[in-house]
Amino acid sequence: MAQGIFIGLSTIDVVYRLKTFPKSNSKVVADSQDAYVGGPATNASIAFSQLGGQSTLVSAVGRHSMAAFVRDELQKFGVQLVDVTPAWDESPAVSAVSVDSAGHRNVISANGTRVANPSLQIDARAFDSARILMVDGHYPQVCLAWAKEAKARGVRVVLDAGSWKDGTEELLKNVDTAICSADFKPAGCKTDEEVVEFLKGRGVARIAITNGPDPIAFSSGMTSGTLKVPAVSAVDTMGAGDVFHGAYCYFAATGLGFVEALGEAAEVASESCRHHGTRAWADSRQLTAS
Repeated sequence: MAQGIFIGLSTIDVVYRLKTFPKSNSKVVADSQDAYVGGPATNASIAFSQLGGQSTLVSAVGRHSMAAFVRDELQKFGVQLVDVTPAWDESPAVSAVSVDSAGHRNVISANGTRVANPSLQIDARAFDSARILMVDGHYPQVCLAWAKEAKARGVRVVLDAGSWKDGTEELLKNVDTAICSADFKPAGCKTDEEVVEFLKGRGVARIAITNGPDPIAFSSGMTSGTLKVPAVSAVDTMGAGDVFHGAYCYFAATGLGFVEALGEAAEVASESCRHHGTRAWADSRQLTAS
């Protein structure tokens, strides 16, 4: 069984679906409301588990009454939790997400900066059979501590590079694979080519840049190119990037090469856009497989 470790943000996402986004100073009644556990590393860890892997999430959850919702959903999907703030009394980060009829979404969220002094202690048991570790850059000192440990143990370290954050420069010293969004722009970089050269200069061996439905640009050693993203009629793009990262980690952990794992991850992420929320795609995949 593929085993992976995911370090970073966990949230509670309250999702409202509506026909069109509201105008300023207006009220609108949503067509539906749902609540999910979210966050880049959290969604990725659950996607990894849904594909058949065994995942460990290292995140700040705490002991607030709302934290039980996070713990229950992680348990439902078989994700092991290492809580770096077990005595934290404040509520988990809560995101307000609106999704329109075209599948576009707006997100208002708090991030990991609310959490002070998370534990940097490494749970060595998580590395017993782990083949891959992903960091999302939230809780930068936690990400750095676990990435250093992974590198020392020869475990592949993947960066979910959604945006440049405090601590990213130091974190890159321990990263061998960076999967970047089009919004990831280090200082002085304006084009994808400049981002790739920047990351190569920091020792990152494998680089991919995603841009929604547009082709994925990739670079690995002397090989570079683009991969088409499967075209789908999207009903909800929320969390598709997180699903992509979790799926990439799963397929890489099972032994697929870089480009092959990217291609499989693109298939999974595209399928996720055909369903509401960040979980229902897995049921459709299992039905197709059977």
